[in-house]
Amino acid sequence: MASILQARRLPAAPKVALDAWIAISAVALASIGVVMVASSSIAIAEELHVGPFYFLTKHLIFLALGTGLGWIAYRVDLDWLKQYSQVMILGSFLLLLLVFLPGIGVSVKGARRWINLGLSNFQAVEAVKMFLIVYLAGYFVRHQETLQHSLLGVIKPLVVAGALIGLLLAQPDFGGALLLMAITGGLIWLAGGSARHLIGIGLIALPMMAFAALAEPYRVRRLFSFMDPWADPFDGGFQLTQALIAVGRGEWFGVGLGESVQKLFYLPEAHTDFILAVIAEELGFAGILVIIGLFAVFTGRAFQLGIDGLRQGRAFEAYLAYGIALWFSIQAAISIGVNIGALPTKGLTLPLISSGGSSVIMSCVAVGLLLKVSASMREPRSVGPFEGVAPGASR
Repeated sequence: MASILQARRLPAAPKVALDAWIAISAVALASIGVVMVASSSIAIAEELHVGPFYFLTKHLIFLALGTGLGWIAYRVDLDWLKQYSQVMILGSFLLLLLVFLPGIGVSVKGARRWINLGLSNFQAVEAVKMFLIVYLAGYFVRHQETLQHSLLGVIKPLVVAGALIGLLLAQPDFGGALLLMAITGGLIWLAGGSARHLIGIGLIALPMMAFAALAEPYRVRRLFSFMDPWADPFDGGFQLTQALIAVGRGEWFGVGLGESVQKLFYLPEAHTDFILAVIAEELGFAGILVIIGLFAVFTGRAFQLGIDGLRQGRAFEAYLAYGIALWFSIQAAISIGVNIGALPTKGLTLPLISSGGSSVIMSCVAVGLLLKVSASMREPRSVGPFEGVAPGASR
């Protein structure tokens, strides 16, 4: 019995220093997020009579919870994670199905994307992003030859991702569906999947996604509002025009921290999806460049870990790093693009910065896992999936 309990212990933390590039950039992004959530949410909190720091307090609680879960992710054994990667994808389907169950799933503004956890709601897609990356990393390790030389090897993970995307579209969550599709396609290509196969499948999938986008009247209105937001600045183009006003007011160096006008009930979702517009107004173009620079450092380091992992023969670790890099870089690019009017409006948060419990928590978990990947590449391989497993035990 004692040996079983010992085998199930959480492994000791890696004995190497934290990866400074990842840790410092992540902490910097999260710190900026705390300051900007405080700045952008006070007015709406007072309007709702919940106290000026209500949203900031919630954000800090979720950040603390995310940090704790990130520490657990940092200590998890990657061999164990690889072993159970297929279970992760089953968990993804379960989460996306739970949102449709009465009493468990929560509908907000006509979309069923959240699971009721009692004290708070959890957005299922945030965990699905991480679970899908873990599953794909395990699949690529198990089926490397098939992936690189067979169309079937490419189709299998796309079918799994496609089923998840179908459930997201049913919620509906078009932004989340696009993000999963981009992460999956990017990872398959980085893992050695045939570009010819991916292009062929993409030529089939893109018209289907376009049809899904245009099938809903509100998405069509959103597209027209994106092309000319000033044609309907008080209805369909309201969010975008207010965001553009905020960006324009900020000019090069901003109007000053806390001095945004647009956050005063003009710009909807100022502390969540459109927090970058408030950053642009208060800190200017210089502030946007700092944000972009920090994301470039974080994702650049993650991509480098992917390259190093393949060179060291640590394929699972490499694909985890690639997946997290794709997740953060694509989501940040979309969020920034939406805020500056370069992309149609989508409900995607800015990782580690925007308020939103599910996003904050899972972003921290991703950071912890990426730190673990980095540490594992600087440590000798362990003898078993858990510290304390007897020598010669099966992996």
